Amino acid sequence: MNPSRNLFLIGPMGAGKTSIGRRLAHRLELPFVDLDQAIETYCGAPIATIFDLEGEAGFRRRETEALSECSERPGVVLATGGGAVLAEANRRLLSARGYVLFLDADVERQLERLARDRARPLLRAPDRRARLETLAAERGPLYRASADLIVDSRREGVGAATARIADLLAQHWRRDVASAA
Repeated sequence: MNPSRNLFLIGPMGAGKTSIGRRLAHRLELPFVDLDQAIETYCGAPIATIFDLEGEAGFRRRETEALSECSERPGVVLATGGGAVLAEANRRLLSARGYVLFLDADVERQLERLARDRARPLLRAPDRRARLETLAAERGPLYRASADLIVDSRREGVGAATARIADLLAQHWRRDVASAA
């Protein structure tokens, strides 16, 4: 068991980090933070606009700043963006400040879940499958190395997935409530 006050969700886009994270937060009676939404709030602009104006490098700088601030909060469930693990500084923050849950999803599931999504800058590609496969090859090892617990994002509803993951967390994560006060 890894004692920690925070729970951080990592994984590829379409894995369910935000949907499951919200429900886990409710179940654990903790506030929920979506890192991409926090970045949009801080910047006053959508992620796609930040990418357009500053490129991926500019967005990643902002992501690291937001992660640093959001991960300092005591007792929070935080859903990161899919690329948050790319920066070594982010991986260190995640490891030092929380229990890291990797929601894994294969490319087929991602394609199904993201079929109607046109807002994600990294999915603006002629071949979405090839793009997701490239991202999986690049990021998969970083997700695995960063995770305290790896959970397959199965073909089940959000409620069932949340219950299954809550049961796994009860076995593997000791919530350090003393440091959250």
